[in-house]
Amino acid sequence: MPSAASAYPNPGRVTGDTVVHDPTMVRTSSGRYLLYATGGGLGYRTSTDRITFTAGSDAFARKPSWWSSYASEAWAPDISFHGGRYLMYYAVSTFGSNKSAIGLATSATGLPGSWSDHGVVYTSTASSDYNAIDPNLFVDDDGTWWLSFGSWWTGIKMIRIDPSTGEQLSSRTTRYSLASRPTGTKAVEAPYIVKRGSYYYLFASYDVCCAGTSSTYKVKVGRATSITGPYSDKNGVAMMNNGGTPVLESHGSVIGPGGQSIMKDTDGDLIVYHYYDGNDNGTPKLGINLLNWASGWPVAY
Repeated sequence: MPSAASAYPNPGRVTGDTVVHDPTMVRTSSGRYLLYATGGGLGYRTSTDRITFTAGSDAFARKPSWWSSYASEAWAPDISFHGGRYLMYYAVSTFGSNKSAIGLATSATGLPGSWSDHGVVYTSTASSDYNAIDPNLFVDDDGTWWLSFGSWWTGIKMIRIDPSTGEQLSSRTTRYSLASRPTGTKAVEAPYIVKRGSYYYLFASYDVCCAGTSSTYKVKVGRATSITGPYSDKNGVAMMNNGGTPVLESHGSVIGPGGQSIMKDTDGDLIVYHYYDGNDNGTPKLGINLLNWASGWPVAY
């Protein structure tokens, strides 16, 4: 497992308003990048060249009233474009609690102030064995929609989504388990699924975020031939049994990379993430790298 500083690439060059956590990004048909991230009414950055990022207003100028039952701000948004509109799933929770909710908003433009909130999609309570945060929408080739989510507890979960509503498919309420750490730390969260070739790839963040330069966050991946799993890493270890092949780990001043999303761009797949900057007191910064899939496994460069 790579551990030397040279084993991982440095983040690609970005400038401007790059202090973000749990970034998610899309490119509009006109070539503008829209990035949303954890905090407030979901923080917003935009870029025309994927290098210089400028902050704007939050997604929500006024926070939906239902959030107050869970928290005062939203986390870990997931933006995508399907059926002619932008969808953004997000989480509302407090640190270390699994009294949590996943919400959904939609927009014609994806711009701040344009989002219509659709309320709660899925919840967890203090008695749940999972945590309903860190949502990610995956739309399969056959048109089925899936939402993965999860943090700590018994790991990464997934449900079927009704494409017409963006909410759970009422005829299929199974909650699938995709990744877990059955012994020791329960620290796995922030799933993101893509399909490349004949495999589904599940990315997730492992270990501890949000501790500045003491953060031990890292990104790992497994793959499966079925969307519901079983997912295994490069060595054949099941993701349900603490498997996971490293994609990004701490190196040099790039500490605790995670909160990742994967974005298909014109020049290839990107991994978009945050890391804690060892040269800036552990401030969370935007990281963007390309991914090479030639080996059948994603390698950041």
